[in-house]
Amino acid sequence: MPCNHKFLDYLHLARIDFEPTTLIIGTFNPGWDNLGNNAEWFYGRTARNYFWDVLPRIYEDINLRHQTHLEWKQFCARNGIAVTDLLQTINDADIVNPAHVDALMGYQDADIANNFHDFTPVDIVRVLRDHPTINHVYLTRQLGVPFWDNLWLQVTEYCNQNNITHQTLLTPSASARFQMPGDAGISLRDFIYNSWLPLWHQL
Repeated sequence: MPCNHKFLDYLHLARIDFEPTTLIIGTFNPGWDNLGNNAEWFYGRTARNYFWDVLPRIYEDINLRHQTHLEWKQFCARNGIAVTDLLQTINDADIVNPAHVDALMGYQDADIANNFHDFTPVDIVRVLRDHPTINHVYLTRQLGVPFWDNLWLQVTEYCNQNNITHQTLLTPSASARFQMPGDAGISLRDFIYNSWLPLWHQL
C-alpha cells in the first residue's frame, strides 16, 4: 500500500481561497494511520517543530505553535502564504513492512531518501504556473542530500526563468539543534528565527 501525504488534498493549493504571494515547501508528511502522526496540518508535530512559532513571529510578532490548524490557516490567508511539500506519495512503501513503518515513523528526510525508490513528487512547477501571484519560494531544509536537492533543483530552475525569488532555510524541526553552536546562548526557537529572518523577503 503506497504511503500518501497526510494532507494530499492541499498539496496543489486546491483548497485555498486566496491568491498567495509566498510558497513554503517542506518534504513529506506520511499519512498512514499506524504511524501515530498527530499533525493537524503542515508542520503540525509541534512538540518537535518550531515552524508555527518562527513564521508568525516574522510576519506578526506572534507565536502560533500551540494554536490549532484553524489559526494556522487564518494566519496564512492573512499574509498570502501557501504551504506544500516536495513529495505526494511514496509508491513502494508497504504498510505491513516493519522496516518501512519504522523508516516513516521517524519523520527523517534521510530515511525517506535511503529506504524507498519510487515516488510521486508534487508538481511544484505546475503550482507556480497555476498561481502566478507567487513571487517568493522557500524550502524548509538545507541542501546536501542528492534526492531532495534534485527535486528542489526543478523548482529553482523555473523560479530563475520567471523572476521568482527562492531560498533554502534551516529546518524548523528540533534537529536544527545540530547546527546550533554550543555557546549560542539563546533558545533553539530564537536560533531558528535568527537564521530565517535575514533570508526573508522584505515585508
